[in-house]
Amino acid sequence: MRFVGPAVSRFCRVLLLISATLSTSGAIADATDQAKRLHDRIAGVPPDATTLDDMRILITGGQPLEAALLATQSPEFYSVTLKNFAAPWTNRDQSVFVPLDDYIATVIGMVRDDVDFRELLSGDILYIGSGGGVPAYSNSSNAHYDALEDAGTDLQANLTATTQSAVTGLPAEATAGILTTRSAAKAFFIAGTNRAMFRFTMLNHLCLDMEQVHDVTRVPDRIRQDVSRSPGGDSRVFLNNCIGCHAGMDSMSQAFAYYDYEYDEMNDPDAQNGSINYNGTGEVDPVTGTRVEEKYFNNNLNFEHGFVTPNDDWINYWREGPNKLLGWDTALPNSGTGAKSMGRELAHSQAFAQCQVRKVFENVCLRPPQDSSDRNQIDSMVSSLQTSGYNLRRTFAESAVYCMGS
Repeated sequence: MRFVGPAVSRFCRVLLLISATLSTSGAIADATDQAKRLHDRIAGVPPDATTLDDMRILITGGQPLEAALLATQSPEFYSVTLKNFAAPWTNRDQSVFVPLDDYIATVIGMVRDDVDFRELLSGDILYIGSGGGVPAYSNSSNAHYDALEDAGTDLQANLTATTQSAVTGLPAEATAGILTTRSAAKAFFIAGTNRAMFRFTMLNHLCLDMEQVHDVTRVPDRIRQDVSRSPGGDSRVFLNNCIGCHAGMDSMSQAFAYYDYEYDEMNDPDAQNGSINYNGTGEVDPVTGTRVEEKYFNNNLNFEHGFVTPNDDWINYWREGPNKLLGWDTALPNSGTGAKSMGRELAHSQAFAQCQVRKVFENVCLRPPQDSSDRNQIDSMVSSLQTSGYNLRRTFAESAVYCMGS
């Protein structure tokens, strides 16, 4: 039998100590690197030393989600990540190169305050800022938000929740989240027939354009007069194409019948100083003789037997047929009055939840879902969003954790 001498024994203990130290150092370095990547994914900038250390400790302790949520406290998450996230929703070109406005600020504030994100399309909600030299919110100008952005205002600290009915003068029942912000009105209620507001709401918040919800099997009884029943003299075009979008869209965009964006076309051709208009109780459009805006009667001789819009009642024909797969909330009625209830109908769909999660995933991971693992993660985050009270800030954190190593 051979015995290990004291010197050899001490040598072995030193080797074990060095190995353990290297292993611990490697774990710390790995956790630090993960913390850096998490913060960069969420805020787009490196963390300060204190935040980095706090995040490293959380990751080492098996709490990467908490570390990611800590990263959402960075001011840049609000002024850069969320601003760029929401900016394309505010304009028809879907450009990110637009100034801060009431639409974007409201999205930022709702995420910061963990507001149920379904309120985005129905709430009496608005976020305004504060700061020296910042003018008050105006119904006819973006100067308030321009000043906030020009001053480099910390949006995390200086946005305050209020209500549209208190600031813009809209009746509470006529508010519908970002749909009734001045910015959305300027982009989607201006001129036209208000179908743009519906189309871009579907595109931005259910991730579906009209071609993707095309269904020629729906009843066409609410298609307006401006849609020809024989485009180019061929009724088959209407039956096989036009009905597919208009049967569903016209029946739901009726919810916007009392809204318009008004501006001085002669002196303000770019509509920079216009404002949202809503025909409240007792107000009458001089052309229609009702509260319905004149635009709903544009080109009414194209097919005079088409639907004549009498009010802002709406119905969702897509609850049946192929678009039933959008996952409508059966606890809600399939019809209602006004933009608020229609916005709630859209926001309570499964498609709305899936759309928000997918957009956050692509924003944080810098790529669309690619394989079964990604798709399973999307499904998991949709469930998490729904059970967390539609807390979108948590979805950003979950996406960052999943894509931390990629």
